[in-house]
Formats: sequence, structure tokens, C-alpha cells
Amino acid sequence: MARLEIQQIPVLNDNFIYLAREPKSGAVAVIDPALAAPVLERAAQLGWRITYILNTHHHADHVGGNLEIKAATDCTVVGPGHDPDRIPGMDIQVKDGDSFDLGGARAEVLFVPGHTRGHIAYWFKDSAALFCGDTLFSIGCGRLFEGTPRQMWASLERLRALPAETQIYCAHEYTESNIRFALSVDPGNAALQRRAAEVKSLRAAGRYSVPSLMGDECAANPFLRADAPELAAAVGMKGCDPAEVFAEVRRRKDVF
Repeated sequence: MARLEIQQIPVLNDNFIYLAREPKSGAVAVIDPALAAPVLERAAQLGWRITYILNTHHHADHVGGNLEIKAATDCTVVGPGHDPDRIPGMDIQVKDGDSFDLGGARAEVLFVPGHTRGHIAYWFKDSAALFCGDTLFSIGCGRLFEGTPRQMWASLERLRALPAETQIYCAHEYTESNIRFALSVDPGNAALQRRAAEVKSLRAAGRYSVPSLMGDECAANPFLRADAPELAAAVGMKGCDPAEVFAEVRRRKDVF
């Protein structure tokens, strides 16, 4: 099976929208379109016909372009059935464990609440691609607007169980600020220090830090390491429940 061709579109201050094309069928999905115009322009430049919108959650910087893109392309909008009333123009509801077929490329739908109550992610196993919205960032995770720390920790545990070679297509370029915080709670982490140097080099060259690899995130991202004894000790919570450690790390990030 051919791997997805993925285009990254930066919009607003730090958002990413993605175009994903299955090359054999020509099926194209837009993932989390904050805006319509940049998506339609890029698709036209590439000669790609948009057939689907895939939404991970309801926030405006992920669904703001839905209706305009749908009107322009007659595409089908796919979104979380866990949150059916807040996705503009949704045609197909998908829930945890469902599969979505993009012209032969199969995505598993993962329910990952925490940032919002209905958040989902799309994992295209054969393309090693995870579109996770605002649940997981490079060296970070989303704020808990509607969920609990325990929910979010369970969601992150689920994502970190994906293969190490999984590329994480998150929706924001937050990595530099995330690293500054991560070093404040996990300063002795050599993997984090290496990632910090790598990201500094990438950004100095005008390149994005996203996507990142799951294996690297598991080693360097403090929000995926709440059950690591050394991190728990570093935040004064040696021996505590990992969900409680996660809650403390997230609390510190919120006020950092």
C-alpha cells in the first residue's frame, strides 16, 4: 500500500493544517482546517481534489474552514461522534475503534479526551502517521479545557503505545516554548537536551519542528513520562500515582 503524501500548511500564529493524499486513488483529506483559503490555494497548486475533511475536535482553529471548504469542493466532513453537535457541516461521525478509509489508506480512530471532551485522533498505521490535533504536541500536550488530568493521562498513555516510528502531526508549532518548560521539570534528561539542540537548529534554519517521532517524544516529553520515577522525584512526587504526577506537571505548565 502506498504511503500518504502529506502537505503541511502553516496558518494563523502557530497552527498547522494538513493535506493528506492517497496516491493511488487520489483521495485527499484536509485535517483540522482553521481557515479555508490557504487550503484551497495549496490544493489548487498541487492539483489535488479535496474529498474529505477530518476534524479532531471542535475548537475554531480546527474547524473554522469547514463550511467554506465543503461549499467549494463538495467534500465529506468526518468528525468525532463523541461530540456531534459542535463540528460544522459534519456528515460522518466516527468513534473510538472505528476505521476511516481514505481511498484505501485506513485510519484507526482513537478517542483521546482531555483537551476537549470529544477529542479524537486518526492513526494511519501503514503510513506511520498520527493526526492528533491538540492532545499531544512535540514536548507538550494540550491544556485541559474540558477533561480531567486522569483522562488526559490515559489518552497520552494510549498514544505513546503506538510504534516508535510514528510521525506525530500535531496542530501547533509550540515546541520551543514547550522545551523551555520541560527543562524546568526534567533538567537531567539527556534525550530532552538533545531534542532542545535539534529544535534550536531547525528553527534557526527556518524549518518546522513538527512532525516529531513517537520514540523521541516518549524519551523527552515530560507529559509522556509521568510514570518515570526520576520525573516524579524531580517534581517532589516520588512514588505518587502517575495521573497525579501528570496533573502536577500540567499545573506547572499552565502557570509557567
